[in-house]
Amino acid sequence: MNASNTPSLRPLSDRLRPLDFNDVVGQESATQRLAQQPLASFILWGPPGTGKTTLARITGQQSGQHFQAISAVFDGVADLRRIFTAAEDNYAQGEKTLLFVDEIHRFNKAQQDALLPAIENGIVRLIGATTENPSFSLNNALLSRTQVLTLSPLSLDALEQIVRRAEAYFDRKLPLAADARAHLIASADGDGRFLLNQIDVLMQSDPQEQLDSRRLQHILSTRSLNYDKSGDEHYNLISALHKSLRASDCDAALYWLARMMAAGEDVLYILRRLTRFASEDIGLAAPEAVGKAIAAWQSYERLGSPEGDLAVAECVIFLATAPKSNASYVAWKAALKLAKNTGAIRPPAHILNAPTSLMKELGYGKNYQYDHDDKDGFSAQNCFPEEVGRHQLYRPKQVGFERDIEKRLAYWDRLRSEKQKS
Repeated sequence: MNASNTPSLRPLSDRLRPLDFNDVVGQESATQRLAQQPLASFILWGPPGTGKTTLARITGQQSGQHFQAISAVFDGVADLRRIFTAAEDNYAQGEKTLLFVDEIHRFNKAQQDALLPAIENGIVRLIGATTENPSFSLNNALLSRTQVLTLSPLSLDALEQIVRRAEAYFDRKLPLAADARAHLIASADGDGRFLLNQIDVLMQSDPQEQLDSRRLQHILSTRSLNYDKSGDEHYNLISALHKSLRASDCDAALYWLARMMAAGEDVLYILRRLTRFASEDIGLAAPEAVGKAIAAWQSYERLGSPEGDLAVAECVIFLATAPKSNASYVAWKAALKLAKNTGAIRPPAHILNAPTSLMKELGYGKNYQYDHDDKDGFSAQNCFPEEVGRHQLYRPKQVGFERDIEKRLAYWDRLRSEKQKS
């Protein structure tokens, strides 16, 4: 297939759109499932440029059904009613309608609910496409009537296949040195449509000699990493950062931090999560961790980017390499559960203040033992209500500073046992 010398008004991604499942690259699992086991209604979930629209159109072509495509950005309930009226007429003549809704996550609840009767009655078979996690963006009623097929970002090998198809279409090689070709493919960030659009721009510029990476970047627009600060990828990357820190994988943590910051994430959001991590996953194993996180937060607020970026990176390095303990987190959860289960039990009288004579007469503060007067500095008095009994909520781990805490608690437990026997 050769391209004419006149630039087409249609995007290259549309001109090279596959017409058969066998021609779709990088989504073998989804194409095999669609080709071998046709689904009733389904949702295609994946990043931009991974083939959602292509798979929907191929399904429509091969289904033998009336194919209708709309966009949730531009169309609403009135358009759906018009389609359903036509679908009823088609159904009466023995033909089912295949409705493709692009960006289906942009439909609100009422619009999503409007799809349900037609799907339920079998008049319409739905294909939805979304870049957002269906668990969050679609209501349960719609999800229960559909199956979800997940599409992944295209691999480097799949993107290379797309480059070769474009070269066959133009009947010439891309005018790129090896490093520039690799840069072009990597810059697509798994998005086949973006890659083809870049190739189209490059071919129309018609450079007279091979380009290296530096000269290629002068011709093509730069691309931000695939990232949506309010969407699914936002939560995926902060989860990757948090779990890399927990695993003490310093290098991976720095990588995920760089991914987020390069994509324009709110750095104050990252710092808030780092401070949370210091309490939840490091705790008293390294008591200075929270202070380090707060210091990095304050440094960034005073310096901004790029000067303050290093403070964030140093905080990530410290947290990743610090000893880890969730003992404080576990103890706090256990304390909340115990407090909820025991209810409003009054504290023991001996640890209540008695600022008035009446309260003294009622036994407030009676037999209280002032720990500083004890020779060990530890009175061993019980501070739990008798109805509750003693509970060990905090169990320090044998890591970092908690090793010292564990020794101290063991010493006090031994003293408590000895004093209560005497």
